[in-house]
Amino acid sequence: MGERHRDHTHPGSGRQGGESEAGAGTVLMTGLAVLALLLVAVVVLLLQASSAASKAATAADLAALAAADSARGLTPGEPCVVAGAVAGLHGARVTECDIGTTGPGTALIRVSVDLRGLLPDATGAARAGPPP
Repeated sequence: MGERHRDHTHPGSGRQGGESEAGAGTVLMTGLAVLALLLVAVVVLLLQASSAASKAATAADLAALAAADSARGLTPGEPCVVAGAVAGLHGARVTECDIGTTGPGTALIRVSVDLRGLLPDATGAARAGPPP
């Protein structure tokens, strides 16, 4: 008989209910994309730091061995110069070179590997020489 049908649309919107959620999916996806990019950036920085630390440790080990060999007369050259050359071949620079301070024929070498970007330089240290 005279049943009236109620329209739940808001005037002028052409939509039914939920108008407050318009664009929420776009905002959510944008936020997730930014979060994913930040996560990838953090992972890349951690991998770069890990790689540089490994490189610094290897360069320090090899430079210390070369310097100790030179200090003991097994190879020619001045120990710190030899250490610098070996470190340079591995992308590092010697920041400290102590020969004979921990015993005769020993070398204590500290190196640094430069990192571009936000991270500080990676450092490594090693001691080499005859057994005690």
